[in-house]
Amino acid sequence: MKTVKISLNSIDKVKAFVNDITKFDVDFDLVSGRYVIDAKSIMGIFSLDLSKPIDLNIHADNVDEILSVLAPYLI
Repeated sequence: MKTVKISLNSIDKVKAFVNDITKFDVDFDLVSGRYVIDAKSIMGIFSLDLSKPIDLNIHADNVDEILSVLAPYLI
């Protein structure tokens, strides 16, 4: 598992982020404070405070390809 910080500070960014990660057959969790939600859930993402960075947990062994796709969201 790898954890990275991401920023999803606009509705368009959230939609593009969910479209990008649904291409991968691995689990993603977003962690904001004490809340942990499925990163592939648009409704779940909008329940978080998107004004500050969020931790993204990637449950995969080889994350190089995933990180290249997620580059626009990384902090």
